Amino acid sequence: MTVHQREDLSIDQNLALHTAAARLRDEFSQYYGPETIERFLHSSYDQFATGSTIPNFLPLLAERFARQRLTALARVEGRHDDGKPVALFLCTHNAGRSQMALGFFQHLTGDNAVAWSGGTEPGIDINAAAVAAMTERGIDISGEYPKPWTDEIERRVRRLLGELAVPLEHV
Repeated sequence: MTVHQREDLSIDQNLALHTAAARLRDEFSQYYGPETIERFLHSSYDQFATGSTIPNFLPLLAERFARQRLTALARVEGRHDDGKPVALFLCTHNAGRSQMALGFFQHLTGDNAVAWSGGTEPGIDINAAAVAAMTERGIDISGEYPKPWTDEIERRVRRLLGELAVPLEHV
């Protein structure tokens, strides 16, 4: 299969995205076609490229984010339901409190639940004080990163709120 080569990226970046696309296709081919998977990967890359201070890690970051987005979309569309509850931690910058809440949630639930976080205006890095505070509690959130709200997250929120019969403007 031919993967879209981006002329604005180096050979190394294109190779890393090609490899990421192959891994995502292996995971999500039962739900989505290669074009959808690649579109999610490249749009995830673009969302982080503008504010990134370490471009060498962008393909890996884009792959992680695309994986989260594709998983969320599959859940929202009813294509994947493992029966696990889902928690969303949404805020403005997604760089402190929501990341701490995500860390506590994942620490307490393990593999028994799924959690995502995002921000309306995500920061560039997680607040170092939040990472230090969580480390004191034995919870490592240093591998997390601020993520934007996406259509998939918004659709999941709307679906959850519809199930709870709580209007979005009251959240």
